Amino acid sequence: MTGPGGGVAGVLLPDFDWELSPRTGFTRAHWEAAADGMLRAAWRWASPGGALLDLPGRASVSGVRSDGLEGYARTFLAAAFRTAGAGGEVGEGTPWLLERYAEGLAAGTRTPGRADAESWPLILDHPGAGQPMVEAASVALGLRLTRPWLWDRLGGDVRDRAEEWLRGALRHTPAPNNWYLFPLTVAGFLESVGRGDAETDAAIGRGLALLDGWWRGDGWYADGDGRAFDHYNGWALHLYPVLHAHLAGDARLLERYGPRLRAHLESFALLFGGDGAPVHFGRSLTYRFAAGAAVALGALTGHTPLGPGVSRRLLSGALRYFLDRGALDADGLLTLGWHGPHDASLQNYSGPASPYWASKGFAALLVPAGDPLWTAREEEAPSEGQDRALAVAAPGFLVQTTGSDGVVRLHNHGSDHVRPREGEAYADEDPLYARFAYSTVSGPCAADNVPDNHVALALPTRPRTWSVRRRVHPLGCWSSPDGRFGWAASWHRPVFPPGSPEVPSLRVESVTLVRGRWEVRVHRVVGAPPGTRLRVTGWATELPTALSPLWGLASTGPLRAPHGTAFVRWASVPALVGEPPLVAALATLGDGDGDGDGAGDGAGDGEGDAGGAGPAPYVRVGAGALSVVWAGFTALVRFDPLVVEQEEPPG
Repeated sequence: MTGPGGGVAGVLLPDFDWELSPRTGFTRAHWEAAADGMLRAAWRWASPGGALLDLPGRASVSGVRSDGLEGYARTFLAAAFRTAGAGGEVGEGTPWLLERYAEGLAAGTRTPGRADAESWPLILDHPGAGQPMVEAASVALGLRLTRPWLWDRLGGDVRDRAEEWLRGALRHTPAPNNWYLFPLTVAGFLESVGRGDAETDAAIGRGLALLDGWWRGDGWYADGDGRAFDHYNGWALHLYPVLHAHLAGDARLLERYGPRLRAHLESFALLFGGDGAPVHFGRSLTYRFAAGAAVALGALTGHTPLGPGVSRRLLSGALRYFLDRGALDADGLLTLGWHGPHDASLQNYSGPASPYWASKGFAALLVPAGDPLWTAREEEAPSEGQDRALAVAAPGFLVQTTGSDGVVRLHNHGSDHVRPREGEAYADEDPLYARFAYSTVSGPCAADNVPDNHVALALPTRPRTWSVRRRVHPLGCWSSPDGRFGWAASWHRPVFPPGSPEVPSLRVESVTLVRGRWEVRVHRVVGAPPGTRLRVTGWATELPTALSPLWGLASTGPLRAPHGTAFVRWASVPALVGEPPLVAALATLGDGDGDGDGAGDGAGDGEGDAGGAGPAPYVRVGAGALSVVWAGFTALVRFDPLVVEQEEPPG
C-alpha cells in the first residue's frame, strides 16, 4: 500500500510506500527527489558563470567569496552522489546538473584569487584563509565520482587549471584535526585520473598516519589530538578514508579501515532516536542528516553490523526527520540550525551554504537501486527495541535508550573540545560538549543561559558565580551484557572566571548510573572550601522530565532559559541545590510510567516503573560507599579510587 507523499518547500516527494518502508514511507525515489529539489533550489543563487553559489544569509568568518565556493562545492557533492548512483542517468530530475558544474569549474579556476564575479579563492593555510581547503575535498570527491560524465569531457586547459587549484590543498597547512583528510581526498582524486606524484603520495600517507594516531578503539577516532568525539567520526574520519579505499579498489586499505567502520556502527547506530533524529551533540550540527553518512558507507562497502532494512530505517528516518521539521526554508534552502534556523547551534565558520555538508547523507545513493538497502523491508531502529544501556569505553560514552518512546540519551564522561595545548578558559565553555547528558529530543541551553544537565560550584566569596566544565577526564564505564544496567564516570576541574580565587586540588568526580529510563547522577567534590554551594540541573525540554534529590540536595524552583534550545524557543530547567562533598539526584526524560520522585535525602519513594526497570531506585550512604538500590540489585559507588560494584540480592 502506498500513500500520498506531498512534499516540502522546493521538494516534491513521491507517494509514501508503507509496505516496503513501514517506519518512514521513504524509498530510494524519495532520496532522489530530495536531492533534486535541494539542488534546483540552491542553483537559483548561482553566479552567471556558475562558479559561486551565493546563498542568502550572514557571511561566515571566511567571507562571502569563500561562502560562495562552499555553495558550489557542497552542492556538487550531492550532485555527484546523485549522478554516480544513477550511472549518469538522472532522468527528468536535473538533466542540466553536471553541465552547470563543469561550467562553474572552468569559471572558478580561470583566475583564482581575483576579486571578480567568478574566481575561486586560493587555498592557503589554516587559520586565516584555509576554508577553501575544506571545499577542495568536496570538489575533488565530486570529480572522482562523476569522472565519466564530467572530468573526462573537460578540455585539457580546464583540467590543468583545476589540478593547479586543487594542489593548493597539498601545499598548505590544514587545521590539526580531520582537515588532514581533505588533502588526502584531493590526492586520491588526482591519482585516480593519472595525475599522481610524490606530492599526492605524501598527502595520502600523512593523512592516514595521523588518522591511525587518532584511533582510540571501540569504533571511535578522536578528532585530532585530545578527546573530541562527535559526529565528525561518521561524516569525516570514517567517511573519507573508507570511501577513498572503496573507490580505489584498495583491498589492503579496506581491510584496515573497514572493520573500524563496522565497530563504529555497533554503537553509533544506537544514537538515532525512534523519530529518526540523530543525537544532538557536538559541533557542526547544522549538517543534520550527514549524520547518516557512516551508515550509508557501511551499506555500500559491506562493513556494517546492520541489516539492510535497519540501515535504511536509520538513513530515511534522519532525512525525513529534518524535512518534516523545517530544515528547508520557503525557498527550499537548508537553513542554518537544526529543525529551522537556530543561531546557538552554529559556529563562526558557519555560512549560508555550510548546511549543505548534509550532502554526505546522499552517499546512500551510491548503493545500487537493486541492493537490499533499497529492496529489503524496513525494520525498526536499534533504539526502538528493548531498553538498553551501552558503555563505549574509548570516547567515555554511556548510551541509554528506551524502546517505548525511542528516546536516546548520551551521557558524556569522555568527550570535550579542549586541545591538549590549550588551557581551560571559562569563556571558552562549549555547551555542545560540556554537558553531562544529551539526547535525540532535547538540545543544550545556549551559552548565555543557565546550563542544563550540569553540576556547578559557587565559591563562598563569589556566591553568584557558577563554575563550568571544560576538560573531561574519564574514569571508566561499563554495561551489563544484557544491556539492562550501565554506568560511566569522569572527573573535571571546576573552572571559574578570571579574577576568581584559586582553589588548589579542587575537583568534581561524577558517576552516572542508568537502568530503563532512570538516571542516577552522583557527584563528589574534593577540595572545596567551607561554604561552597553546589547546583545540579536536569533536562531542558517540553517533554515530561523530572530531577529529584536522592542525597545531599534540595529542590529549588526551575531556572529560566529564554534563549531556549534547538528544540524549543524557551526552556525551563529543573534544578537542585546542596553543599559538598557528596550529592546524588534522580533524573528522567520522556514519557513513561516512572515518576522519578525521591523522598529527600537517602530514599526514593519506591513507586513508579520506568520502562520496565522497576520502582525508582534510592540511595544509602555509609562505610565509604554510596549504594544505589534498584529492584533486584544494588550498585555500590566507592571512591579513592572510584569503583562501581554490583551486588545481587541473596538467593
